[in-house]
Amino acid sequence: MEPLGRRRWAIAEGYIPGWSNGPEPQMTSHESACILNPADEDASIELTVLFSDREPAGPYCMTVAARRTLHLRFNQLDDPEPIPADTDYASVIESSVPVVVQHTRLDSRQAENAVLSTIAYAE
Repeated sequence: MEPLGRRRWAIAEGYIPGWSNGPEPQMTSHESACILNPADEDASIELTVLFSDREPAGPYCMTVAARRTLHLRFNQLDDPEPIPADTDYASVIESSVPVVVQHTRLDSRQAENAVLSTIAYAE
């Protein structure tokens, strides 16, 4: 069977609201990259975050086990540095095996929450 997914993905839109409304951690405003690894081998992932007014951050390194998924919250990244809140950014994800990436944002700055989700751009 042909592999499902791609090795390089881009999420052109990113923003972590500076505050939230509701119980933590479930309702903490955040961005996520949901990474599906349908392959029979683990995926080594490198994430680089790009900004409009400074040098990129990263790479953030992680592993997604074979035939598993990882829901990666950008607001929980801290090595090599945290992603700043209230700052526009974009991200590039590179994987050792083909994966599928979906981008999701939970914005809970008001009681009427908003969730946005879209497939990332694959190359």
